Amino acid sequence: MIRIAVVGEIGSGKTYIARLFGLPVFNADNEVADIYKKDKTVYRKLRLKLPKYILTFPIKKKQIGEAIKKNPNNIKIITKIIHPIVRKRMSKFLKKNNKKKGVVLDIPLYFENNLHKKRDIVVFISSKRRLINLALKKRKKSNLKLLKKLRKLQHSLAIKKKRSNYVIYNNFKSHFIRKKVNIIRKEIFKK
Repeated sequence: MIRIAVVGEIGSGKTYIARLFGLPVFNADNEVADIYKKDKTVYRKLRLKLPKYILTFPIKKKQIGEAIKKNPNNIKIITKIIHPIVRKRMSKFLKKNNKKKGVVLDIPLYFENNLHKKRDIVVFISSKRRLINLALKKRKKSNLKLLKKLRKLQHSLAIKKKRSNYVIYNNFKSHFIRKKVNIIRKEIFKK
């Protein structure tokens, strides 16, 4: 099974592009949202560590955002609780799909969390900051100040790009992106 990791800046179009590969996709953001919505154990742990911010179950992203905005170090507390669960879910996803020819990993902190395996194919999504900010403004509940703080947690884009096998420039025009993904997909699976 080939693992294709899609990496890039917040709002660069990773999730959209990951789906275009036509393979099973592990989306870490969706998993985290599901954990906030359904996992009472996580709620209790976060409530214990961040009682000023985590007030209700299911946990609302706004509460998480406030905790991070007020003290950026709170992200360490949150990730220490959340990331082991996301890793378990990813492991389960990989086992479930191990007979498929490939899977796509849509994990924003892929390199930062040392998830890279030597044989992984990494696709870096590049885009102009202006286009990213326009796309983010269209998202519901997008908080640009919080996103700036979250960007600081990520490795530099230059490092991610350098460690990638492929680069897709996302101009947010779907016909261009589809064509580029198809070219990369054919190249990956001809090997």
